[in-house]
Amino acid sequence: MASQDWFDKDFYKVLGVSKDISDAELKKAYRKLARQYHPDSNQGDAKAEAKFKEISEAYSVLSDAEQRKEYDQIRAMGSGARFTAGGGGQSGGFEDVFGGMFGGGGGGGGRSQGYSYQQAPGGFDDILGGMFGGARGGRAGFGAYGPTPGRDVTARTTIDFITAVKGDTIKLQTADGKPITVKIPAGVADQQKIKLRGKGEPSPDGGEPGDIVLTVSVRKHPVFERDGLNLRVNVPVTFVEATLGATIEVPTLGGSPVKLKVAPGTPSGRVLRVKGRGVETAKGKGDLLAVVQVAVPAHLSAAQREALEAFHAVEPAENPRTELLAKARD
Repeated sequence: MASQDWFDKDFYKVLGVSKDISDAELKKAYRKLARQYHPDSNQGDAKAEAKFKEISEAYSVLSDAEQRKEYDQIRAMGSGARFTAGGGGQSGGFEDVFGGMFGGGGGGGGRSQGYSYQQAPGGFDDILGGMFGGARGGRAGFGAYGPTPGRDVTARTTIDFITAVKGDTIKLQTADGKPITVKIPAGVADQQKIKLRGKGEPSPDGGEPGDIVLTVSVRKHPVFERDGLNLRVNVPVTFVEATLGATIEVPTLGGSPVKLKVAPGTPSGRVLRVKGRGVETAKGKGDLLAVVQVAVPAHLSAAQREALEAFHAVEPAENPRTELLAKARD
């Protein structure tokens, strides 16, 4: 909307552009500044908010062909002019610029029809509207902060464990049935949010569309679990393997098993590490952690029981709970 401020404000300077800038370059310059000073990116910064309002006002005028033409004509005709109240003999006021158009005298006394901004019926826009083709009002939808961005949309999806670890591209469908392609990054965690820029609701007034904020749920794996960038797997070994030592096979996610050595006397809970076989992301690569679990046989034959009883008779006279009991008394 045309206003007194147009005489004082250099909208081209506000946006840092030349007067002959194209519409495409003007939009590009505005978006760059809007991202820099948007209140969402500058919480509590009054100066940034004021700057954002200033650049939004400038863009709302210059991006509209009619208003831009009107603004350029006013700036060319009234550079440096000020609106003043009628009468009083002030020079260089509104009457000096436009007085002759309304039958009034020039500067000084004797103004029979000395219009001021406050006195003009309907305001400044009604006075200037007929002069420049009747263009009135700002661009539709422009508020104090410029074009309104479209609303964000929240959504959820569930993916399998290996997709979360390795990453993949999947197909989803929006609420209105529109198919979209989503790139799942390697190493995405359960309940992590992925922002799909520009896939939300459209702007009501030509601004940027909103985003889809996608929350990812990851199905549990029957064997592996995440531990940061590491993958953890419980590996059962027999009593004899743990006691005497052995070479065992350990599964990997999506690959062939690897062989690991179990040292003699390995207890339950000991972690055997396979370097580089965990989760790989831009932040690094994890390992595969094989947690040894000594498996106790649930059923023994008579011969096996007899053999164990014979071993028990000659096994070292050690109480594995001695240290635990001692610590509990401290």
